[in-house]
Amino acid sequence: MKLYATSIPKTLPDWATVISNNAGLIEVEINDESPGFHSIIKELSTEIQPGVVGVKAGDLCQRLSIEMIDANEEN
Repeated sequence: MKLYATSIPKTLPDWATVISNNAGLIEVEINDESPGFHSIIKELSTEIQPGVVGVKAGDLCQRLSIEMIDANEEN
């Protein structure tokens, strides 16, 4: 899984790796097979809509102190 961010903390968990940092766009790859990642996902899981359990990207990024790109933001 990949996330695109405008800012990240200096230290990321061992299951998150910066792939590139070009022109203020930081690409972070998540090892979604890591037990550490699974424990975070389990902790953040909520019912997103009736019958659907998952994790909101915003919640994950807030937990990791990552500022995501807002695709809805007009330039």
